Amino acid sequence: MRRCFVCLADTLAPTRRHIVYADGRQRVFPIVCASCGVVFEEEADHGTCRTHLVQALAGPTFNLAPEAPYGLDVYTLRTAATALGRGIRTLCEADRAALLRPHSERAGRGEVYDLASARPGKVSLGLLCRPGDLDAVLGGLAGHAAWTSDVAILVDAPGRPPAPASIAGFPAGAVRIAARPLGGDFAAQRNALQDLARSPWMLQLDADEDLPPTVADLLPALVDLAEDGEILSIGLPRHNRVDGVLSDVHPDVQYRLARAGLRYRGRVHERPDLGGDWRRSFIALHGAIEHRLSRAHVAARSRRYEAMDPGRGRPEEEEALLRPYRP
Repeated sequence: MRRCFVCLADTLAPTRRHIVYADGRQRVFPIVCASCGVVFEEEADHGTCRTHLVQALAGPTFNLAPEAPYGLDVYTLRTAATALGRGIRTLCEADRAALLRPHSERAGRGEVYDLASARPGKVSLGLLCRPGDLDAVLGGLAGHAAWTSDVAILVDAPGRPPAPASIAGFPAGAVRIAARPLGGDFAAQRNALQDLARSPWMLQLDADEDLPPTVADLLPALVDLAEDGEILSIGLPRHNRVDGVLSDVHPDVQYRLARAGLRYRGRVHERPDLGGDWRRSFIALHGAIEHRLSRAHVAARSRRYEAMDPGRGRPEEEEALLRPYRP
């Protein structure tokens, strides 16, 4: 198995993780996905593991069986369930403690429900763009009206752009435009955009990114799931398509759904500042951000980032971005 059967990351590594089952039995697994935390045997088959997981999540409760060809705690179970549009609620205080303190040896279990049935939280949409991208950004807003009623656009410019005309599906005043020079600091720009949110949470996208409506519709339900788990930030996979071809930099998780008060850090390749506690975040797998790139942009991207923040531009990523996806 080259990639994780849960999250498709290629971050598999050796481990000695123990899983302790409800009947007291224990099992040691030799392989772990460093991205989502699922563990499995070296000879495990991707399709077999995936089929077993799908079937186990089809009912009203999930109890990790000792004979399952993989192991996971409730923290990883929550992420795995989102890939099927499902949520997890803990069944007892011991399970909740395991959820908040991953990765537990306690075998994952929980009540399973459809995310679409959850009580939705409120989410703002934040968009970063350059002046030349503003018309295209405004033209793409109509598809987001089903899941958000608050949109903030921050333009990389010194002056205030004109107020937008009415946008189909949005009430008057729901779409707002502000301006601020990027100044070579992506985290500062994202923090300024966070401050424009009128909702408790904000999803941030760049002008060359989009989130399909079927994916965006479940964002409020993910927020509800996060509120129950004391989460500050949710990561979404990103499909990097270079001239239309899916890149091998995959799933390229981007932590763009965050509480409005959360700060980002890093002049380039910025991430939410969780105070060093990664457990205050999780990955959702029900869909992905679509990222449109050209080969010319990829060739210039890392060098530009390296000039903005020496040593952190990831010039080695250029080759991987230009390489087609390998299953």
